[in-house]
Amino acid sequence: QVQLVESGGGLVQAGGSLRLSCTASGRTSSIYGMGWFRQAPGKEREFVAAIRYSSPYILHADSVKGRFTISRDNAKNTVYLQMNVLKPDDTAVYYCASLGPRTIVSSLSSQAVYNYWGQGTQVTVSS
Repeated sequence: QVQLVESGGGLVQAGGSLRLSCTASGRTSSIYGMGWFRQAPGKEREFVAAIRYSSPYILHADSVKGRFTISRDNAKNTVYLQMNVLKPDDTAVYYCASLGPRTIVSSLSSQAVYNYWGQGTQVTVSS
């Protein structure tokens, strides 16, 4: 089993920044990468960013490219999502999730390849 805990959410004005953290515990050796997703009220959960550990690869959704950056601290079993130039449309609950093995690049944005999920952290961007 893997446990994921997100932190760092909050209320920020448009144009501001936040850094989300996701710390893994448990069977961390079974984690082959991490992803961030978000879900706004009344909308479906959508992909934000992913980092694959084996055959390293980083992917960001077009909607956040150039503003958000995913990174990892292997020693801390933690993945970060640095969010800059935040917009009201970025308001959502943000979830991190862990990747299983042998995930191809074209599947990184699919929720189906993630096997453990955190509880989420709220990000609210005011205009």
